[in-house]
Amino acid sequence: MTADLSTDRPGLAPLLPRAAHGGPDAQPFTGLDFSVNTNPYGPNPRLIQAVRDADHAHYPDPTYARVRERLAAWHATEPGGVALATGASDLLHRLTRAFLGGGDTLLSLHAPFGELARAAALQRASVQVVPALPTTLPARARLVYVGYPHNPTGHAPTPAELLAAADTCAAAGALLIVDEAYAPFTVLPVPPRHPALVRLLSPGKAHGIVGARPAYALAAPTVVAALDNLAPAWHVTAATAAVLAALPHGARFLAETLPRVAAHASELAADLGRLGRTEHAGTPFMTLRVGDAAAVTADLREGGIRVRDCTSYGLPDCIRVSTRLPGENAALLRALTARLGRGGRHG
Repeated sequence: MTADLSTDRPGLAPLLPRAAHGGPDAQPFTGLDFSVNTNPYGPNPRLIQAVRDADHAHYPDPTYARVRERLAAWHATEPGGVALATGASDLLHRLTRAFLGGGDTLLSLHAPFGELARAAALQRASVQVVPALPTTLPARARLVYVGYPHNPTGHAPTPAELLAAADTCAAAGALLIVDEAYAPFTVLPVPPRHPALVRLLSPGKAHGIVGARPAYALAAPTVVAALDNLAPAWHVTAATAAVLAALPHGARFLAETLPRVAAHASELAADLGRLGRTEHAGTPFMTLRVGDAAAVTADLREGGIRVRDCTSYGLPDCIRVSTRLPGENAALLRALTARLGRGGRHG
């Protein structure tokens, strides 16, 4: 007798395809990859050493008390306000499971992260994209998502706008999720503290150690308790826990490399601007208008270069690229010049 895997049984999550990280071109790739937003000078050697020094022979402390205490001290908060995870996607899935149900709504400032949209769909909730932070929430809106900065546009609200949005969420019994995946690359201020505001931090990108999947949330203890309730035992590996505990000691690497990353990104954006309309807001990534993004992406891949087709973000005429090192950026420019030269400049 086989199990009934139909998707119409009440109370069960629907069977949905995986979110296509990297877009429709997310197959294994060994060339120059400009579609991944990570520090090209990584991985941070201090964090790699933490992985080597971790106790891989035993189960980690299931409460992760030491890691929480270290991160809490670093952020001047209480350990009960820190939730740990292997990847921000885990936190987003737990947030939707804890606070969204069938018929509820998640509002997203601009296009949401694909994993979040999928997580909401698994809860049979809807996603509504808005062009600005709302001053009132529609009925049954339970979560509001903000990229700080947003991927791929680089846009970000001000702290005052975040605070006002958090007040709006609190009045409606909702939460404001502020995703800071790319904030370390920018000069954005730290988001304000508010009981309805959840800070989502995934520092692996800035430290160039995305494979370890370090992530954590800073939130009100009641929210953290709800997130912890949905986590299985030992949900963070010893290696990832060691990376999280070592983050306060990894700042020197960021101070040495992130200014160089910013300079490379600015130079690349200026060079791309001669090929077409380029949008860059101080992040390591930028968008370039190329006309048919899918066709350009496919052509570049044939030549050993991968970029991000932005069709899934609602920008079918744009690609997104993230800076690599100068010599590698030059290879991208040569390939784009040859490709767009055949198709004409796109302004």
